[in-house]
Amino acid sequence: MISNPDAVKSKYQFLSLGDSYTIGESVGAADRWSVQLAGMLRTDKVDVADPDIIARTGWTTAELQDAIKAANNTKTYDLVSLLIGVNNQYRGQSTDRYRTEFRDLLQTAIRFAGNRPGRVFVLSIPDWGASPYANGRDKNQIATEIDAFNTIAKDECQKAGVAYVDITPLTRQAAGDNSQFAGDGLHYSGKQMKQWASTALPVAEDLLKK
Repeated sequence: MISNPDAVKSKYQFLSLGDSYTIGESVGAADRWSVQLAGMLRTDKVDVADPDIIARTGWTTAELQDAIKAANNTKTYDLVSLLIGVNNQYRGQSTDRYRTEFRDLLQTAIRFAGNRPGRVFVLSIPDWGASPYANGRDKNQIATEIDAFNTIAKDECQKAGVAYVDITPLTRQAAGDNSQFAGDGLHYSGKQMKQWASTALPVAEDLLKK
C-alpha cells in the first residue's frame, strides 16, 4: 500500500484500488490517473489529498482483495475508486468468477467509504488490444472479452448504487498514437491517463457533494 503522509491535512481522503493501471506501471507517480485526478480536484478548489493506493501490476480481482486484507487498512475515506479486471481477462478467467469477485470488491470499497456507496466510483477496464503490445493478437476477441467484463462491472455498479465511469473508448482511440502509451508498449502514459482523470473529474466532484 502506498500511503500519503500529508493526507490528514486535507478535508477529503481518497483511496484508489486496482492493478497496473492504477499504480501507473512504467510512468512516474505524478502521472497516475488518480494522482492527476486529485490535482484537478484541488484546482477546482476541492480540498482532497493525493490518494492512498492499493494496487500492483498483474493483480486480478482475487489478488487485489487478498492484498486489501493483508494491508489491514482501517481508515475510512471520503472518495474510493476501483479499476480492476484486465488481468482476469488476460488470464482467461471466467466472467462468472469476475462477477462474484468484483461484487465482493465493490462491497469492500463501500466499506472503505464509510458504507456510503455514493462515495465510490469505478473506472471501466481499458482495452489493451489497442496497444502496441497487442500487435499480432486477435484484437477483436480482446475487445469482445473486455466489453463482456465491463458489462458485468457496470451492472454490478448499478445494483450497488456506485458510479461507473467509462474510459474504454478513450483507450481504443489511443491506437496508433505512441504518445498515449508508456515505454513498454502495453501500459498507458500520463497523457492518456490525464483523459481518464478528466472524465472522472465531474463524477468525483458530484460524489463529494453527497
